Amino acid sequence: MLTPNEVMNQAIQHRLLREKGVTLSIKRLDLVHPQVSGNKFFKLKYNIEEALSKGHQTLLTFGGAYSNHIAATAFAAQEAGLKAIGIIRGENIQPLNPTLELAQSLGMILHFVSREEYRKKTEEQFQLDLSRKFGDFYLVPEGGTNQLAIKGTQEILTPEDYSFSQIVTAIGTGGTLAGLAATIKKHQSLIGISSLKGTFIHQEIQSLIEFYKIEPKGSLTIFDQYHFGGYAKYKPGLIDFIWMFYQEFGIVLDPIYTGKAAFAMWDLIQNNYFQKGSSILLIHTGGIQGNLGFMERTGINLPILSK
Repeated sequence: MLTPNEVMNQAIQHRLLREKGVTLSIKRLDLVHPQVSGNKFFKLKYNIEEALSKGHQTLLTFGGAYSNHIAATAFAAQEAGLKAIGIIRGENIQPLNPTLELAQSLGMILHFVSREEYRKKTEEQFQLDLSRKFGDFYLVPEGGTNQLAIKGTQEILTPEDYSFSQIVTAIGTGGTLAGLAATIKKHQSLIGISSLKGTFIHQEIQSLIEFYKIEPKGSLTIFDQYHFGGYAKYKPGLIDFIWMFYQEFGIVLDPIYTGKAAFAMWDLIQNNYFQKGSSILLIHTGGIQGNLGFMERTGINLPILSK
């Protein structure tokens, strides 16, 4: 079973915030668990319980070579006494990158498939083939988003968070945004920052909310222009911002999700998107383990440990 640490809302002080007449706090989900960090804790929590209650001994999931979800699932499975299998998109490149090396060291079996095969991951025949190869398993989808994940992400906001006027979070597969949308109050605005390139994200989130029969009490806004070129893409301005944020506040961000969400929020503050008197809560969704892989892949240094 996954046991969480107490999650704090860290109040942020900065000249810009005073100038604009807004307040900012950061919900430090990156500290919710020493290994299963951020939103992944909430997404996996009830899936682990379900796997155990149904007598499964193995978790199987999908992800890219630098996937936070793969790393978190490997940790969660080990802690729950379950075996883990990761279906990895792309070639088996040796030596393994830090994310896959970590997952393998925790006992996860890594099975590499071509990008063409990977696109079939939700097809019945592909999953039957996996069953023949690996035997019985409990399937957790790529990114972890399913009904039980959304049940978990509905626990991210706590009663103290209903004093905030705006909630800001990154968007990947949409499970975290959906859980937050289900729990915001009438006076609150939920702002999602897409890390993916394209306007399709608006329809994707709408479809997700309709599929899970979520009826947000507050408003929902999605920004799709802060992707820095697309998923896992970056520009020097994003890297500079991540370092600024670390030096000012001692908080590590990643360039895939939280860095883009925080950058967008900061830009919106600078450009007077938020009215004076606004109280903003930024959800830190974790994912810091990915910084090591990013550094190896790009040669660009990033902060690793929060102060």
